[in-house]
Amino acid sequence: MEDKVNLRDALAGFDEPFSPRIVGYLNDYKLQVAKTKGEFVWHAHPDTDDFFLVVSGVLTIQLRDREIVLGPGEMYVVPRGVEHCPRSNGGAEILLIEPAGTVNTGDAPAGALTAEERML
Repeated sequence: MEDKVNLRDALAGFDEPFSPRIVGYLNDYKLQVAKTKGEFVWHAHPDTDDFFLVVSGVLTIQLRDREIVLGPGEMYVVPRGVEHCPRSNGGAEILLIEPAGTVNTGDAPAGALTAEERML
């Protein structure tokens, strides 16, 4: 990266929920910002953990046996292979870190919420 990234400015650059934008790379990992609104799709990532950091709003990570509720400044790592479904009734802005090439919908069939990797 040649310049610093302001996450709030990056998040102000788009409106579509569940449509992450890459803001940088760290080794072989993509750093993405995303907006959420409503419920995502149940899925797992068999080969990688899934990192979520809430920038604003409230994000609930639904697991089959419990829910993890995150507010601004809070993070959670879903272990590889664990089925989960992010949800945000009021909307949230988040930072995601995952290996480049990781599909956002994991092992779920491709659908309307499957996003292509794209830079901001």
